[in-house]
Amino acid sequence: MDSEKFEKKASVFHVEDAIAVDLAENKESLLDKARQGSENEHDLSFRKAVVHHQKAIFWAMVMSATIIMEGYDTSLMSSFYAYPSFKEKYGARAADGTYELEGKWQVALGCASSVGTFFGVLANGYLTERFGHRRVIMGSLAVMSATIFIPFFAPSIAVLLVGQVMCGLPWGVFATMGPSYSSEVCPLSLRGYLTAYVNMCWAIGQFISAGVLKALVANSTEWGYRIPFAIQWVWPIPLFVLTYLAPDSPWWLVRKGRMEDAEKAVKRLSSKTVANEAKDRVALMIHTNSLEVEQESEHSADFKGWKSYLQCFQSTNLRRTEIVCLTFSGQIWSGSSFAYSPTYFFSQAGLSSQDTYKLNLGVTGVAFTGCIVSWFLLSRFGRRTIYVTGYFILTATLLLIGILSFPAETHSGAKWAQAGLTLVWVATYSSTIGPLAFTIVSEMSATRLRAQTIALARNAYNLTSIISRVVEPYLINPGELNLKGKTAFVWLGTAVVVLTWSFFRLPETRNRTYEELDLLFGRRVSARKFARYDLTSESVIGIGEDKE
Repeated sequence: MDSEKFEKKASVFHVEDAIAVDLAENKESLLDKARQGSENEHDLSFRKAVVHHQKAIFWAMVMSATIIMEGYDTSLMSSFYAYPSFKEKYGARAADGTYELEGKWQVALGCASSVGTFFGVLANGYLTERFGHRRVIMGSLAVMSATIFIPFFAPSIAVLLVGQVMCGLPWGVFATMGPSYSSEVCPLSLRGYLTAYVNMCWAIGQFISAGVLKALVANSTEWGYRIPFAIQWVWPIPLFVLTYLAPDSPWWLVRKGRMEDAEKAVKRLSSKTVANEAKDRVALMIHTNSLEVEQESEHSADFKGWKSYLQCFQSTNLRRTEIVCLTFSGQIWSGSSFAYSPTYFFSQAGLSSQDTYKLNLGVTGVAFTGCIVSWFLLSRFGRRTIYVTGYFILTATLLLIGILSFPAETHSGAKWAQAGLTLVWVATYSSTIGPLAFTIVSEMSATRLRAQTIALARNAYNLTSIISRVVEPYLINPGELNLKGKTAFVWLGTAVVVLTWSFFRLPETRNRTYEELDLLFGRRVSARKFARYDLTSESVIGIGEDKE
């Protein structure tokens, strides 16, 4: 009897030893594959990435295309303030017989979509992590199709205001989905380009908006402003179909424990030539995810659902949250509400409606071209270098626009000089901090908190945008402070603050895998040392081996 018990106990020990050995071998195998995956990421050139990852490029562009709608309407509403038929419908009659939109309604309409976007972004941080990118986008497109009816049929400015708030809800989802999805489906060598492409989609929306407004500016009927609203129905159906066909993010699948589906998704996102690397890429994702779980467990509780936002403010994630929020809101503090959409400003400065919308079309064309220029800059310079240098040029341009406001009061040539400097500002913005903010925000967050971190960054942008849209009309409106070009001095002050912050606090993420960034933040490396810090002797693979 005793011998039987001994044999059973021995067999149990043998089984446990066998399981332990098997787990050790599996872990070692995973580490080997993760190491190979990391090497593959660093060795993959841009040219080879374009050849072998065309599907990833396509699906990233599809998901990012949803932001075209937000760029379209954002530009649309601000441009409507100087639009004749819109002012006649929703504005108040002035003493000289012309119609003008009251300052309070300009503020309300300018903030309305941002209010809706704020809650849409906040919800997206939770929904995307729970349901995945595809299902959330499809649901948002359905909501978008319904909410467009409100501004299209709005009988009063109050109803129009409600419509803008409602439309802002799905826009909040679109605003954060593009950079999140693109950063998770593309290899390292393509990551910067396709996250920056999100800003191009914004510029495309603005360019379409400017073209539509230019074509209809002479239309004095209600269709002069209703047709621009109706055009928004063009996007949802084709985007819904394409989103349904798109693969889920492999990083999201790994976080959900669906490793086989993650491998299938990786294969769908690349060519058959490199299909054999799928296991290595997924192993790297698993290893990075495990590293972040370990880092989180050391410093904070494991929050789920909505409470996961709390983790963005704990340990090394707090620094990451600071960086993404200030990088994104820095777009507003650079003076974008003043210089990026100068239609109303130059209309009040004395330019005719026709000249104003020609300028607006030119501005959006420059913005589109600037996004393409940013790709060439990304191939030669780091993210930090482009952002800081761009911000310096923007700050200097604001100073010149402000100085020229004094002679502009008596000389029309100075007004056109300001217009020219505005184009310089837009070109600089669109080739530097505009697209780079999306890239930096997408790369800076921990992979497990990407949706939540990007949501916080975007809402920092939204809150800043609301402040600027409240302040800007009162600064520039003839019935209020009427500062005209002197408004540049106000934004010059905020731009100097962000420029100083970015020099000291913004780290370099170029050519760094997500696991390497986890290590750099974990070791609390100084922002100005990120680019040169050597991780060769302390890679995550090495750390894993030391702990054995």
